Amino acid sequence: MATLCWMTDIHLDAADDRARERFFAQIEAAGADAVLITGDIADGANTGDCLLQVADRLRRPVHFVLGNHDFYGGSIRDGRQRIAELAHTHDRLVYLPAVGLVELSADWGLVGQDGWPDGRLGDIEHSTVFLPDFVTIDDLAVVRHDRRAMGRLFAELGDRAVRSAAETLAAALETYPNVVLATHVPPFREAAWHEGGPCDDQWLPYFSSKAMGEMLVSLMQAHPHRRLLVLCGHTHGGGEVRVRGNLHVITGEAESGKPAIQRVLEFGGPAVPAAGISW
Repeated sequence: MATLCWMTDIHLDAADDRARERFFAQIEAAGADAVLITGDIADGANTGDCLLQVADRLRRPVHFVLGNHDFYGGSIRDGRQRIAELAHTHDRLVYLPAVGLVELSADWGLVGQDGWPDGRLGDIEHSTVFLPDFVTIDDLAVVRHDRRAMGRLFAELGDRAVRSAAETLAAALETYPNVVLATHVPPFREAAWHEGGPCDDQWLPYFSSKAMGEMLVSLMQAHPHRRLLVLCGHTHGGGEVRVRGNLHVITGEAESGKPAIQRVLEFGGPAVPAAGISW
């Protein structure tokens, strides 16, 4: 039996010392074998230091993907490369997109993809939402005044994430009857909650990935006897949705400055589902 302490959007650099200590104490009390973070660890240059603090304090594997905040102050490509190089030098940091498939137990595998909203849900051309991302991430700053161009860029970034995730997931589903996908962005409209309710068309372009959702549905239709649990965050609103009998999505809620555990999940044999998940 393996146990995983899952958290998302911890924004550790926004938490004061007291909040950090409370957070670490909660994780230690949970007694899980490893930690999983589904993005937005910190802002840009602070992400690496915060990851090191988590790994060195907890002294257990830290599996993670990156979120949009982790790219602040530079480009997406450079941010990923910097963190991948850091994780490669630290035996407890596991950057999931770089390592591929991780075994949780004989019947459960873990894969991860940073993900990106693809702008295809909602109405990006007429959205008046302005996010700090548009000026703090180099890739987006170039198109921040042109919503059509931003839509094309989001679609390209989303499609790249889908291609990468599809290849890794297909291999995982051939190996394990149950797979966990850790990603930052909710892959379905139904999984994107914001400010106490479902996202509207103003926010959906930046809080969901239509292409990722379509790929996951197609993949699980092709593997009816396999199960996929998707863990994501990004919107700071929490909820669950069962898209199919074998496809379950949990979106974690978060509050800036107050990092917290989402769930402690247990992974055993094929008859033992992840704790708290009803298939």
